[in-house]
Amino acid sequence: MTNGLTTIRGWLDWLPDPVVSVLIILLAAVVAVIAHRLLQVLFRRSFERRSPNLFSALTEMEGLTRLALLVLAMFIAIPVAPIAPSIKILLAHILLMAIIALIGWAAITALHIAATVYLRRFQVDAADNLLARKHTTQVRVLLRSADVLIGVITVGAMLMTLPDVRQYGISLLTSAGVAGIVAGLAARPVLSNLFAGVQIAMAQPIRLEDQVIVENEFGNVEEITSTYVVVRLWDLRRLILPLAYFIEKPFQNWTRESSMLIGTVLIYVDYRAPVGTIRAKAEEIAKASVLWDGRVVNVAVTDFKRDCMEVRILASAADAGKTFDLRCEIRERLIGWLQREHPDALPRARSEAQPPPSGDGRALTQAAAATAGDGGTGIGS
Repeated sequence: MTNGLTTIRGWLDWLPDPVVSVLIILLAAVVAVIAHRLLQVLFRRSFERRSPNLFSALTEMEGLTRLALLVLAMFIAIPVAPIAPSIKILLAHILLMAIIALIGWAAITALHIAATVYLRRFQVDAADNLLARKHTTQVRVLLRSADVLIGVITVGAMLMTLPDVRQYGISLLTSAGVAGIVAGLAARPVLSNLFAGVQIAMAQPIRLEDQVIVENEFGNVEEITSTYVVVRLWDLRRLILPLAYFIEKPFQNWTRESSMLIGTVLIYVDYRAPVGTIRAKAEEIAKASVLWDGRVVNVAVTDFKRDCMEVRILASAADAGKTFDLRCEIRERLIGWLQREHPDALPRARSEAQPPPSGDGRALTQAAAATAGDGGTGIGS
């Protein structure tokens, strides 16, 4: 390619040097783009059917490889073009920064490809997806933290190629004590979320699609970014919380170890209600339901109130959504059965008349007659 550009430069000697330089650089860029396109077609034909994983990885690297070929073409074209030495130095510095950016981009792309290939082994949409959610959360949170870290290092390396910035960095290092304190205070929210992300990836108090109660709201963990968590509430609202919230504050995680949950149904019945019959009916309702997972069903009297007794029914289901629906089904079918078969078992308010004291019946009769004779005033003569 260098010989070809040198030959083209000889053909264009009759043009001004700036025009020749622009034409040579544009020609090198066009050749790089065409070469990238041809390589892309070749790889598609070679690997699209034989190796889908490799083909998808090459597709992810399409922009990266195009930029790499353009930078390579510039490295070849700039020395050939008739450019002033000062401009060549400036362009060389720009290309150096582009190479640093390419290295950072390549590192991030390689991490994303490796994460995608690794996560293909797990299915989050499966019925028992605890292991899949565990690995998916861990990989995605660590991946975002790695993206931030690589981005900061890449930008720092690019800036350090500038002499003025390098000198400023050295002067900052000489006063690292004060600068470190100021930077630490200024970056505290960012650093706290960054460290919280690493803690969440390792300890995993929450995972993707975990069912949680935060701020008295029930929802599913929809997304975990490098700075915040998105919780999809039951009514499709989104609750946005910082990562540090799940490290510093208590919350409920209903699917921490397993998605299976036990639902509670409380009914209040009269003291004359047949508890054994209610127990048998509740078990029958649970076992007949497609929502019951076959693990737990239990009926017990858990409390006595003044006018009724409390009966607790426990039934398990595969996840929180099915548990809620199962509880509603048990309530509806059980109250309908009680209304039809045992209406006397429903709670009621009682009032009982007290009999008069013994031996006072004659006195009460005489008092009532006297009251009637006085015109109802109740006052004697």
